[in-house]
Amino acid sequence: MIGPVRYWREIPQRYRYEAARCSGCGKVFFPPRLVCNACRGREFKPVILPQAGTLETFTIIRVAPSGFEDQAPYAVGVVRLADSVKVTAQIVDCDLETLATGQKLRLEFRKVQQDGASGVLCYGYKFVPA
Repeated sequence: MIGPVRYWREIPQRYRYEAARCSGCGKVFFPPRLVCNACRGREFKPVILPQAGTLETFTIIRVAPSGFEDQAPYAVGVVRLADSVKVTAQIVDCDLETLATGQKLRLEFRKVQQDGASGVLCYGYKFVPA
């Protein structure tokens, strides 16, 4: 369950694919961090992630966790975006049997879940075949 405060705090990442570029060394972090693990810098500039990438690895979820039972089976993968940032997300609108590493994917804005306690509809990113 995602609480309302955490949900609102994550809006830049969920809606704009906003990452942070270290002002010291240029490394990009998604989600943003407070300290760069490369140069220990603490100053960052917002950067919008590219919306296309390549599937590096994936798994098929056949027994889904609570709240996602109606979606099983579904794929979750790690996609390397054009700027070398890796993003983990659900892969949708594809044939699970033909999904393969090296496949070109793109980010799309989609409904992720609904929080039953607060009624918040959570939207975010998922990948679809390019």
